[in-house]
Amino acid sequence: MNTAWSEFVHDLGYDDIPDAVRKVLRRSFTDTMGVAAIGSTTEMSAITAKAADALWHAGTSGAARCLMDGRTLSPAGAAFYGAFTVDSIDAHDGSSPNKGHAGSAVFPSLLAMIDAEASKGRPVDGRRLMVLLAIAYEVSYRAGQAQHETVPDYHTSGAWTAVGVAASGAALLGASPAHIREAAGIAEYHGPRSQMMRCIDHPSMLRDGVGWGAPSGVTAAYLAQLGFTGAPAITIEADDVASFWDDLGTEWRIVSDTHYKAYPVCRWAHPSLDAVQDLMTEHRVTANMIERVRIRTFHNAIRLAGHAPQNVDELTYAIAYPVAIMIVRGQIGVEEIQPDILQDTEIQRISNLIELEETEAYNKLSVGKRWADVTLYLKDGRALVSEPRTPRGDPDLPLSDEEIATKFHLFADPIVGPERAGVIEMQTGRFDELDTNEIAALLDSVTEPTLAKSPRVAAE
Repeated sequence: MNTAWSEFVHDLGYDDIPDAVRKVLRRSFTDTMGVAAIGSTTEMSAITAKAADALWHAGTSGAARCLMDGRTLSPAGAAFYGAFTVDSIDAHDGSSPNKGHAGSAVFPSLLAMIDAEASKGRPVDGRRLMVLLAIAYEVSYRAGQAQHETVPDYHTSGAWTAVGVAASGAALLGASPAHIREAAGIAEYHGPRSQMMRCIDHPSMLRDGVGWGAPSGVTAAYLAQLGFTGAPAITIEADDVASFWDDLGTEWRIVSDTHYKAYPVCRWAHPSLDAVQDLMTEHRVTANMIERVRIRTFHNAIRLAGHAPQNVDELTYAIAYPVAIMIVRGQIGVEEIQPDILQDTEIQRISNLIELEETEAYNKLSVGKRWADVTLYLKDGRALVSEPRTPRGDPDLPLSDEEIATKFHLFADPIVGPERAGVIEMQTGRFDELDTNEIAALLDSVTEPTLAKSPRVAAE
């Protein structure tokens, strides 16, 4: 049974983290805060704010402020709210081998715990924050891949991010290697082993499970500190998952596996969206020229379907309607994920022209990658066929720093204002260079209520 991993978590220092890992985590910080900004405007965020306010007031663990909201809760409460808020807009970073997302749980959880620690006179600097993020991401990714390999159901990200959050949170609290093991075991046992395909087939606000994975991990860290036991986490320590942990500290899945989203919908739809956008631009096609559309892709993407979504949650987990939006609008930005998009008659018309076809070739290929091709059949008799595509934003087709920045400002500027957005971009883009006072200023920037929320409303 592998227990050496807890020594790695306990001993990891800033200088042990490769430059490539640091770059990914800086990009993820900026990207996630942009998603948090637009996410704070959603109905899902508003509901979970009320729930967190009712259930998780601050106690002896310290006071943690909620992302883009300002209300003060316990660390678990702020993590609960923050994770649901980020997850309410399906645009945050992810990992294709994990079929899920780490940042949507990791950032709300660690920022909440760090804020709580600072409220008790124990602030951290940017170098320490970098170490904690590296632990949380790396442990999450490896635990997730181990879980997918060893259990039959496809579980949500909340199941394995809980483990990474717990390990990193325990390290933040100064836990010994033994107590880090207990924290991971508690989080794995109590984390939400929720079925992802249920939310694909029946989209709702449950999303990717991180809303409960985040507070499960945070709570596990505090429980372990108090002496609660729960080791071992079998996704880490069982003999049959040793191959996922043998190279811990020498190879970094953060670098090889992290991707970024160009569009705020399920990534399984992204190769089709990229293909449609390129075909229409290259051939100067407009929506009124299209007779029908064929999308060939893999099984789970077909299950997205979504020709006539009834709400934004269904739109997020759809493929036909987002492709129709791309055909009609030429983009999927903030305006294209508002509820009124569902009543656009031209988008509805195009969506009904889209045919989805599962292919065995793409089923075999779409294990670590997501594949699709698109054919546009035009009224003049032409058939425009795309090459087989994988999504932009994967490590082999990365979004540039400029594209990440553009996406961040697209989401953040209307919600927090361009000036504050610029400050957040600067702070998150070099967060590991910040001292404790500057980290305090960063926390102020990302927790202050948005333009849509006054301090009075945030406190209600």
